[in-house]
Amino acid sequence: MTRRHSSAGPPEERPDSGMWGEHGLLSRSRYRRMLFTVVIAVATVALAPLGVMSVITYRQYQDAFRAELTRPMFRFAEAGSQSLDAFLSERQLALAMVVRETPPEQLIEPGRLDTLLASMKQTFGGLVDLGFINEEGIQTAYAGPYELTGRDYAGHAWFQGAANRGSHVSDGFLGYRGLPHIAVAIRGHTDTGGWFVLRATIDTDVFHWLLRDRASRRPEQGSFCSRCHSLAVPPFSDAFIINEARQLQTPSQLYGAVLDTAGIPDLRSMPGTGLLETTDARGQDVAIAYAAIARSPFILVLVSPRDALHAGWLTLRRDLIVFPAASALLILAVVFTGTLYLVNRTRESDRKRAALFHKMEYANKLAAIGRLGAGVAHEINNPLSIIMQKAGLLRDLLTMSDEPPPRDKIIELTDSVLRSAERCGGITHRLLGFAKHMDVQRENIDLDVLLREVVSFLEKEAEYRQIRIDFVHDDDPPMVVGDRGQLQQVFLNIINNAFAAVEDGGHVQIEIRRADRDRIAVSVEDDGVGIPEDQLQQIFDPFFTTKKGAGTGLGLSITYGIVQKLGGEVSVWSRVGEGTRFTVTLPIGKPASP
Repeated sequence: MTRRHSSAGPPEERPDSGMWGEHGLLSRSRYRRMLFTVVIAVATVALAPLGVMSVITYRQYQDAFRAELTRPMFRFAEAGSQSLDAFLSERQLALAMVVRETPPEQLIEPGRLDTLLASMKQTFGGLVDLGFINEEGIQTAYAGPYELTGRDYAGHAWFQGAANRGSHVSDGFLGYRGLPHIAVAIRGHTDTGGWFVLRATIDTDVFHWLLRDRASRRPEQGSFCSRCHSLAVPPFSDAFIINEARQLQTPSQLYGAVLDTAGIPDLRSMPGTGLLETTDARGQDVAIAYAAIARSPFILVLVSPRDALHAGWLTLRRDLIVFPAASALLILAVVFTGTLYLVNRTRESDRKRAALFHKMEYANKLAAIGRLGAGVAHEINNPLSIIMQKAGLLRDLLTMSDEPPPRDKIIELTDSVLRSAERCGGITHRLLGFAKHMDVQRENIDLDVLLREVVSFLEKEAEYRQIRIDFVHDDDPPMVVGDRGQLQQVFLNIINNAFAAVEDGGHVQIEIRRADRDRIAVSVEDDGVGIPEDQLQQIFDPFFTTKKGAGTGLGLSITYGIVQKLGGEVSVWSRVGEGTRFTVTLPIGKPASP
């Protein structure tokens, strides 16, 4: 694999490459994920309470508005049913008093019923006629505008109801007169043990006009409408009376004339007073307030179109939705803008930090090169001395005699010069290759070979100080995938620290072993002075050093950063007076393509 070298000297500020670049710490996808995560988290925290409160407020306003709109309907139905109940009760009580106070013989006297009818009309109003029906169902006396004397009512429901229960209020019906009317009947008893029925007729128009405001009533109805002034129908609404079979007892603006069937749900299963929202027979959404009229088969109904009823609510609902929505959009805009600004600042900070770390890493490498300079110079001097010696001998052979020197001797001296030159070239190549800044390049690395290359830089120091270096590893340690130059720097820093910690004649052991199936561990252990326990937590901090008067405190900090970038871990064990062991754990990784 070809390794690309930049020019010698300080590295360019290019933290966007390699571990820092497209797939590294400064990758665009990383900051996009950061932006997305922060926006979602902050927006959720900010919008969740707003959403909850908006829903609660919406529901509360909806319930309050609905109650405010429907309360007049409910009051109308309740008050109307009480007023109509009083209206019917007055007439029933009046008939009951007539039956109780007037003997039947007087009731059938000519003109007697006419006098009673005129008096009751003046006192109560709302009556059309009066009739006296004997127990055979024959009307024997009558007062009113129709010719109904002698009519047979034995089969009529109102007559049978009064005969069985003592009193009866009928549904609206046509009867003999062919006009809708309502019969109020009271049973009375004769002195001889017989019985009779006194019946009064109420025009259904009376009920209709009872539900209208005073301006809509006919003048002749004013006498019996004095108690009904509170029954004005609310705007956009329709009020009417039905019986249990839903037959209209008063005309309806929505559902037809008297005795037509109203297109609303059956209310018999909902006794008393109530309110429901439903769809009528016309397919219109309506609100219905209803109240049963006591002691009668009637139900007072008030119907309001839901659209007209909710017209004000629609405006309020729009405001309740638009305000939180606008607030949510504003919050999202502020959160997104603020987060984008912070992410960009973070990215710029990371870029500067990466550039600084890059420079520190390179400076640390040059410092290590400086420490190796003496040993490398000594190592180069040996082959250079051989080259000078062999070259001088070859010159002497060529100048001391006119005869050409032996061919074998010249070849031997030339080979010796070439071998020494190659040795110098290898040393300088290793040194320059380590010193030059290189773009990060992932490749398959044999750690045993790499570690021996690093140790080769320190061979002269180890030889001079009589430091013994042992390699321990499995028979076939696996390859790792990483950057050769960075791993060289990592292990050079650690082994340099081990050399600094041991006395002359000390021992350093380098071990390669599997940490688990996916990781490999390299341990560098020395028998040096050790590190105090209270300093172990600080050794990876920048500018912290235990070397008094020497060292920059950057080596282990940079080592830790490089290993982290490579996806590995660094751990340390140490005991004062016994030694120190640094362990670098690296992922084995997928083999790099050749």
